[in-house]
Amino acid sequence: MGRQPLRRRVGFIPPVSSFTPTGRQLSLMQGVKLTVEELEAIRLKDVEELELEDCAQEMNVSRTTFSRILDSARKSIADALLNGKAIVIEGGNFEVSAIRRFSCPMGIRWYATGENIFSQLPKNCPIRNK
Repeated sequence: MGRQPLRRRVGFIPPVSSFTPTGRQLSLMQGVKLTVEELEAIRLKDVEELELEDCAQEMNVSRTTFSRILDSARKSIADALLNGKAIVIEGGNFEVSAIRRFSCPMGIRWYATGENIFSQLPKNCPIRNK
C-alpha cells in the first residue's frame, strides 16, 4: 500500500469556479478541470513571479512535484484556450495556508495572518505606505 499524498498548501481560494468562452453555456460544452493547487501554482510562478524553489516552499512540496503541478496546469489552460473549452476549477488535495504573502511593485514582501487574511487585502505596502 502506498503512502498517503501530502496536502499541498494554497494561499488563495478562487472567487469563481469556472470560465467559459464568450457566448457559450458551460452546460453545453466540454471543459477541462483545473485543481485548486494547479491554480495556486500558476499564481505563484506566473503572477507572483517567484522562483521555482520559493514556489515549491510556499506549497510545501518538492521542486519536482511543483514542476509537475505547474506543467499540468499550463497544459489544461492551453487546451481550453486553443480548443474553446471551459475551465472548471475544483477539487484537489490541499489545505489553506494560515499565512498570506503580499508584495508591492518595488518587490517589498510582507505577510499577514489571522482569520480575515482572504477578505481584507492590504491597500498599501507597510514600508513605503503606497
